[in-house]
Amino acid sequence: MQDTTIQTIPTIIAGLDRQQADFDYTMTELGELVTAAGMTVSSKVTQRADHIDAATYFGKGKVEEMAAQARGEDVPIIVVNDDLTPSQTRNLEKITKLSVMDRTELILRIFSSRARTREAKLQVAIAREEYALPRVHPSANPLDQQGGGRGASGGATANRGAGETQLELDKRVIRKRITHMRNELKEIMRAQDTRRDRRIHQALPSVALVGYTNAGKSTTMNGMLQQYGLTDKQVMVKNQLFATLDTSVRKLQLPNHRHFLLSDTVGFVSHLPHHLVESFKATLAEARDADLLIQVVDFADPHYREMMATTEETLNAIGVKDIPMLTVYNKADLRPDTHYPDREGMTLTLSATDPNSIRLLGQTLNELLYKDYVTTDLLVPFTKGDVVNYLRDNTEVKSEHYTDDGTAVTAVLGPIDRGRFAEYVQAAVAAAK
Repeated sequence: MQDTTIQTIPTIIAGLDRQQADFDYTMTELGELVTAAGMTVSSKVTQRADHIDAATYFGKGKVEEMAAQARGEDVPIIVVNDDLTPSQTRNLEKITKLSVMDRTELILRIFSSRARTREAKLQVAIAREEYALPRVHPSANPLDQQGGGRGASGGATANRGAGETQLELDKRVIRKRITHMRNELKEIMRAQDTRRDRRIHQALPSVALVGYTNAGKSTTMNGMLQQYGLTDKQVMVKNQLFATLDTSVRKLQLPNHRHFLLSDTVGFVSHLPHHLVESFKATLAEARDADLLIQVVDFADPHYREMMATTEETLNAIGVKDIPMLTVYNKADLRPDTHYPDREGMTLTLSATDPNSIRLLGQTLNELLYKDYVTTDLLVPFTKGDVVNYLRDNTEVKSEHYTDDGTAVTAVLGPIDRGRFAEYVQAAVAAAK
């Protein structure tokens, strides 16, 4: 797999239609991925078939047709809407005299160009090395290209053995790199786990935005940040698949002085490569640890139901289960037949660029995140000023006054804080008797 920067290069996208229900949708998506990679779609080629050709993926006639079309359009690359085996890629390149890229390599290229933090770069690099490992081939080794000799112990046998040894050496080097990068990633994740544990200790509810790439997660997050006066903390927004791979976490304060954490996670795409799903489990830890998920859906896209199914599949693959989910049908302003903002149970219909929609989202989060919070009386000794400061900074304080025995505070507390400050709750009860 070459590691070169692709600029605006004309490309043929090709797919094998085996009567999959989502074939047309995935071909459209492939074109968008090609654009996201900085290339342009020159034309689209499809073939209907009952099975995959083991040698060339497509039938021989279709391969020759693609080669002729590419020459006529002066196209150097064919991108296939599926994973190819190493031998299929080599055979297609040999027959067509073109570069051939499968869906996984295309997505890996996009992720490589988008990674900004050390964490994201490591995750992408691990996925790329794992993708490359089975594609290391003896023909790439000079030792395997030497001419043969004569005799039972001649050069042919010896050189073949040398080539095989070099192949194993190459694979061993890749495996060592993967191990080294995984260990470095574990160190980064340990530091992140420490920060996450600290946030949990502070009893801050956490909300994670999840969903298809380019559905409007970052726009939704920025709408919330603007609504609550944090315009300087906004995240990057770009009308592009996988505009960012980094998870952004922001602390928001609702008007009633309640705080929560909002995280914007990497977007999903159909048939996301297994290597990437495994590598990005670390990035998506914010979703696994969230108290509430917000699935942002591009309601204006005709394939939004397929996108929702992809989101569910990916969340299951990374182990995100049994977490309440609020479904937000975004971009309702692009559907003239739709009333918004509107709420029905755990479903919102809105536009992330509409202030009224963002207000409704904030009200909904306030209700869902704090349904287990109750107004609680506490009596805090004067020597525990840090507890009073914590209550002022992190909870909704209804009243506060001094008594002979300490500071009497009435605050709205969640289950964690009620347990943490149980002795002061009991002291308030005893003082009231």
